[in-house]
This record gives sequence, C-alpha cells and structure tokens, in this order.
Amino acid sequence: MARWLVFVVAVLLPLSSLADIPQEDTLAAGAVVQQLVESGDAAAEDYHLSNGLDTMDTFSSLYFDVFEGSGLEVAVGVKDPGLKARVESMFGAVIGLAGQGAGKQQLAAAWSELRDVLENEVGPLFSNEKVGFGGLALQAFLILLREGFEAMLVIMALAAYLRRSSADSGMLALYTGIALALVASALTAFGMNILFQASGVAREALEGVTMLCASVVLLYVSHWLLAKRQAEKWQAYIRRKVDGALSGGQRWALGLAVFLAVYREGAETILFYYALAGQSGHPVVPMLLGSGAAAAVLLAAFLVMRAASLKLPLPVFFSVTAALLFYLAFNFAGTGILELQEAGWVGITPITGAPRLTWLGIYPTLETLLAQALVMVPLVLTAVWAWHRHRAMTTI
Repeated sequence: MARWLVFVVAVLLPLSSLADIPQEDTLAAGAVVQQLVESGDAAAEDYHLSNGLDTMDTFSSLYFDVFEGSGLEVAVGVKDPGLKARVESMFGAVIGLAGQGAGKQQLAAAWSELRDVLENEVGPLFSNEKVGFGGLALQAFLILLREGFEAMLVIMALAAYLRRSSADSGMLALYTGIALALVASALTAFGMNILFQASGVAREALEGVTMLCASVVLLYVSHWLLAKRQAEKWQAYIRRKVDGALSGGQRWALGLAVFLAVYREGAETILFYYALAGQSGHPVVPMLLGSGAAAAVLLAAFLVMRAASLKLPLPVFFSVTAALLFYLAFNFAGTGILELQEAGWVGITPITGAPRLTWLGIYPTLETLLAQALVMVPLVLTAVWAWHRHRAMTTI
C-alpha cells in the first residue's frame, strides 16, 4: 500500500502550487498566429543568400518572442503535444535552412509547410471563450494521464524487475528517486513565475539536457536488463534469487532513471497546468478532480501491468521491459536534441525528405538522427553478442 500512495502523491503533489497562480487573459491565439504568418511571410519574401543570418534571427525571434513568449507554445502543448513538437521541428527547419544559406525556393517551401500548420492546425485549436468547470476537469485529466503515462511505465518496469529478482532492497532507490523528483517538481512549481519570465532559451536548454540525461540512463538500464535476460536464458541467473543482487551502482542507476522520468513529466505537467489554470478564475477544484481521476487511472494501469508482468516468462519479461525502456531512450534522444536546437546549443542541418515522427522522437535533421543512431549502437552490439552466444551454445 505504501508504494501505491507514493505513486499517487507523485502525480498529485505539483497541483498544490496552483492556488497562487495569477490569472491571465484568454490567449488570443488567432492574433498570435496572424502575427507569425505576416512576419514569416515578410521574412521569407525578403530572404536571399546575403541576409541568411538576419533571416535566421528573424525566425528565431518569431519562435521565442512570439510563439513561445505569448504562451501559445505551452497552450498548444496542453491540447496536442505532438502538434507542439511538430511546430518546434518546423521552426527549426526554417531557422536551419536560413542559417545555411539554402536556396530561396527551399526556404519558402519549408516556411509554407509551417505556415499551413499554424493556420490550419494551431489556430483552430482555440476559441475566445474561457474553459468551464467540466472542460477544466477533462483537460486536467487528459494532461496528467498523457504526461504521467511515461513516468508510470518506467516505475512499473523497474518495480516489477525488482520484485521478480527478489531484490526488494532496491525499492529504496526507486522511492528515493520519486521523492527527490517530487521535491524538484514542487520547487519548479514555486518558481513558476520566474521561469515564465526567464528566456525561452533557458527553458528549452533545461528540457533538452534533462531529456538527454534520461536517454543515457534509460539506455544503460535497458541494456543491463537485456543482459539479464540472456543470463536467465543461458545460466538461470535470476532463478537463484539472491537477496541483494543489485550493486550500489545499479541501485544508483535505477533511482536516477525514476527521478528523471518523474521530474521530466512532473515539470512539463506543471507548465501545462499553469497555462490551463489561467483560463479560469477558480481552477483548483476542477483541476484537482480531473487530476485525481487521472491518478486513479494511472494507478490502476500500474497495478494491472505490473501484475501481468509478474506472470510473464522471465525471458519475455526482460525482453519486453528492455524494449520499453529502449524506446523511451530513443525518443528522448531525438526530442532532447530538438530542444537544444531550439535553444541554439546545437546546430540545425535539415534533411529534405526525412520523416518527422513525433511519437518516436524522429525529426528531419542530421543532429537528431545522429543522436538516435548513437542510441542504436549498443542495441546492435548486444544483438550481435546474443546471436554469437546462441550460436556457440547450440553447437555445444
């Protein structure tokens, strides 16, 4: 029961900061989109090879000062995170092409694609009316369900692993990671006014660094679990169920993985809740109701998935868990580089014709794809090692 309460608190505690959020006027999304379109049209029209850096600065300002500075970026993220990521990526493509001195026709095509999304997808998301009680509760429910699901998956996967390996002492590392993430999320909430006044570059950089750190740790843990699957298959390592099987370094990795997962989702949830709360004069009660319902659904999903995972054959369990964590690491690598590109910390080299799959964290730039290729290297090496090991065992 204690670990269930920890999970519920992990998703509800950040809401305690909403009572003191100053209310803002309803976002005039249509006016912001119109400003973006008009300024973007003028910049694309005036673009030529000799003023590429000036055009790059213009589109960067449109992103940070208008799209993000107006609050439209966070508001879009509240309603459709995938659309938010696509708009970020498209802005990055236009900025990268201008900075590289691409041909005017190529830049115009990239801007036209972004312009269509702004007008036909971003603008229609919003109306001029405030969200009512039921609307606030529903949006709060969907936000927490969506943002909390990834953190829940990480917690579930690692908690189930510890249960199956009889390494209950490692649960302390998970509890510690969750507790520290709660504190960090609460501090983020209390400092929200300062964060919203800080430069957009700082926020993008923080998000990018956090996601890349999470990617590295999750990649390590997924590789480690996959190795344990092989140990189970060939040496029956897990069936020995030795207490204290986790070393200090492994406990540290588990705790850090949970911390980064909970903190990243918690901090983003706070950002979205902050934007949602500004749409009503009395947001706390409906948002608490919606968040409580989402927490209950997440908890139920956690318990069902963990119970099912405990019944899976051990090789299947380790393979599925490792695959899940690897997917998150792969996604975070691409999205983390995207955030650093928006912050100007990493260059932008658009690749024409490359796919944009936000659910996989795949974006059409050389830098994001290289980062994800690096994530693939350990997986390929592990697969080759497993194949050689299987071949050696079958020839004995």
